[in-house]
Amino acid sequence: MLERIKKERPYSFASHRDMDYIVKRCNCEAIVREKAKEKGIIMDIASPHYMVVEACPWLNTWFEEPGEIAISIKDFDTAKVSFTYGDSMPTFSPRVNDGKEYRKKVYTYEEILAVVEKYGMPQEWNANGEKGPERYIEAQVWTNSPIESYLR
Repeated sequence: MLERIKKERPYSFASHRDMDYIVKRCNCEAIVREKAKEKGIIMDIASPHYMVVEACPWLNTWFEEPGEIAISIKDFDTAKVSFTYGDSMPTFSPRVNDGKEYRKKVYTYEEILAVVEKYGMPQEWNANGEKGPERYIEAQVWTNSPIESYLR
């Protein structure tokens, strides 16, 4: 799949990923899953739906025809959602060792609210990525509800 993306869409964000990306992604997801379980997150599905808290204009640059869907947190069972302050890949990357307190951590809904209170939304203070890899808050949704009602 990655070979095809590199050939058919050489200027896309995904075309710049190395050939080990899928292995790295699976390893990262396993870490997130384990840490979310430790936090008591309920998992109805083995792999989460990855979402972003609030809009992130930078993500729109990844796609030829970007779009956004806004779903209120009230529509989710927050016991089935975990969060990382920043994308989970750099959050758990062994290459990112800047000592920031939110590295290598998964948060519950209540916990991420406290982190946002302390640091704000990454989209606001790091829109251009000059201050680190965090550009948004990633939500890992461990259930198909309510997402399934938005799928085509």
